[in-house]
Amino acid sequence: MNKISFILLFFILILAMNGSLFLGHYPISLDEYLMFMQRLLGFHSVISLEKYEMLSSVILDIRLPRVIAAVLIGASLAVAGASFQAMFVNPLVSPGILGVLSGASFGAALGMVLGVHWFLINLLTFIFGMIAVLVALSISLIYSSAKNMIILVLGGIISSSLFSALLSMVKYGADPYDALPAITYWLMGSLSFSTSNMVWNLAIPMLAGILILILFSKYLNALSLGEEEAKALGVDTKKIKLTVIIVATFISALSVILAGIIGWVGLIIPHIARLLFGADNKIILPMSALLGGLFLLIVDNTSKIVFSFEIPIGIVTAIIGIPIFVLVLKNAKRGF
Repeated sequence: MNKISFILLFFILILAMNGSLFLGHYPISLDEYLMFMQRLLGFHSVISLEKYEMLSSVILDIRLPRVIAAVLIGASLAVAGASFQAMFVNPLVSPGILGVLSGASFGAALGMVLGVHWFLINLLTFIFGMIAVLVALSISLIYSSAKNMIILVLGGIISSSLFSALLSMVKYGADPYDALPAITYWLMGSLSFSTSNMVWNLAIPMLAGILILILFSKYLNALSLGEEEAKALGVDTKKIKLTVIIVATFISALSVILAGIIGWVGLIIPHIARLLFGADNKIILPMSALLGGLFLLIVDNTSKIVFSFEIPIGIVTAIIGIPIFVLVLKNAKRGF
């Protein structure tokens, strides 16, 4: 049943990705799309060269990278959130629990204020996202004798607060007519930041990170039972936790590079997956990846259809995510 559900959900995601290529301010009919695909694949097509080049620009250079970015980001955040929820045995945990989002935000804002090249801004985003998590881990190592993960969570809270304060300092000193609006818009999250080069360069690392977390799902099942129970089953809990934290932080930071801060995906999607498919992380993680990609794709398409201007997707995910979370909250303890 779960294999059938996975195949069906995967098929729905592929259909949604193809359907998303039609949506936008420039209308594309089904006939135009089919003629374009015929010519793209080398078959005979009656489409003119001028029309083909125009459709190629719209579909391949603008819409396709955005669609792939939505799926990658949604899948990455959902899998990272599901992994952290299993590891911390807490249904209210999200990918930003250890400070990666605050650190990445500070790094991006710092780069914008310094006026460096966009590549360096992305690099600073990634570096400070990882540094923020290292700060949380360092704090937890100071109290390594603790028998639970509360210290690690507190380390994440401290790290998030630290980099949030640093971000406020950067915003306070930013040019109010140039850097500050850019920082504010970036913090809202938008798929318009996802350029073609960025998407193709980051796709393989993000997919690799998602796959690694899915392969670790059996260990996450053991960690969900508790620290002592996992050790009794022969699991090296320290190595598993460290690996999960590093990989989940890695794909979360890459998601921030692609589209800024997008909240709620990593919190609500694992709940929906758990509600639909049970508590086994070997099922929850791949299903969360598909549901996360589909969710963010639907949110982006909804934003295109409902509004005549582009609303930052981070705002739309919050508007849609909050009522969904309220509905699934009563089942939050299922599987824990």
